[in-house]
Amino acid sequence: MGMMSIVPKEMLEMRGVSDITGLFSILGFYSANNIIYMMLLGSIYAIVLGAGILHKEEYQKTAEFLFSKPLSRSEIFNTKFIVFLFNILALNIFTDLVGLFSIEVFKTGELSIMPYVYLCIYTLLLNLLFGTLGLFISVFAKRSKPLTTFGVAIVMILYFIFTISKITESAKNIGYLSPFKYARTDIVSDNYGIDIPHLLYFMLIAAFFIIASHIVYKRKDIYL
Repeated sequence: MGMMSIVPKEMLEMRGVSDITGLFSILGFYSANNIIYMMLLGSIYAIVLGAGILHKEEYQKTAEFLFSKPLSRSEIFNTKFIVFLFNILALNIFTDLVGLFSIEVFKTGELSIMPYVYLCIYTLLLNLLFGTLGLFISVFAKRSKPLTTFGVAIVMILYFIFTISKITESAKNIGYLSPFKYARTDIVSDNYGIDIPHLLYFMLIAAFFIIASHIVYKRKDIYL
């Protein structure tokens, strides 16, 4: 406890708690780890999945076979989008249930479950935003090669921007450039909940990426 007390406040806030005692609560501890394992790694998985689910037909050279089927571009896009959405939802639901089970096992008293539910919603929204960003990027890709490295780089750069904004006072405002900024992680605070402006941020941007990707994909020249 003595060593942990010297941890800078900014580093604690980056992990979703305002002071060191927050890390010793079951929800605070879960939130601090969720930022890394589901918000960061989950977003990397989502953007790589989104970037590859449409574009892989080109770099795997299976587009000619796919488009020989009696399917329209819209039908192909919608089918692949449903698969993409199912994978993101399945990942989040599975980890949410495992997390809930762990909290129930290790909690030491009565615990309100709603803050946990709100954190799960923020995590899902963040993953979906990055996943739809991957879709959007893929429909503009020209070269027939995977976009994995590019997708991972985008998430890491935006997470780095978020991190810098948390630990450097002079760079505080640049955090608004990162989607991580809008996923509230201060789960132990009294007013923790779903902020409507943040909810709209995720939903509107994701909707834009989906609609724009669909429009571009229908008109795109696919390399066979």
